Amino acid sequence: MTDSEPTPLPPTEADETGGDASGNKIRFGKAAVLFTVFLGILAGVGTFTFGYGKGASYLSNNPETCVNCHVMQEHMDSWQHSSHHHVAVCNDCHLPHHFLGKWVTKADNGFFHSLAFTLQNYRDPIQIKPRNQRVTQAACVDCHQDVVHAMLPVNAGEDMQSCVHCHSDVGHAFR
Repeated sequence: MTDSEPTPLPPTEADETGGDASGNKIRFGKAAVLFTVFLGILAGVGTFTFGYGKGASYLSNNPETCVNCHVMQEHMDSWQHSSHHHVAVCNDCHLPHHFLGKWVTKADNGFFHSLAFTLQNYRDPIQIKPRNQRVTQAACVDCHQDVVHAMLPVNAGEDMQSCVHCHSDVGHAFR
């Protein structure tokens, strides 16, 4: 060694355990382990819940999926007697018709529906939320453009009468 090089210090107990004298790395290691355990528990509970709640079935277009929750049976029965039974399924009216919007809405509704049904925190009869009313309105307009074009707002962003205001029994008869 030359005079310009610093003399190395002998290893301390903290260096051997991976932390400094105050033990910061050790605490970080415990926090990381606890965080990892927490994520593991959360993933396990989520996986169990997804399986128990038949979560994969919600990725389909099958109307029978909607009655996985018993509170939806009346809606399913009324849809089967509606004029749209042979031309539209739940996703056609209750999800946007573009790819990204469909999956974002499906995830959003899936989370909040499962939360409400699990916690038994929902109105009976079930009420459609304003954001889902907008989705349904857009689906009506999209499918029936040739008929409703004269009723569309002149300026973008203006409101129009809700289709289900006059046609409340089209998607779900006897309501």
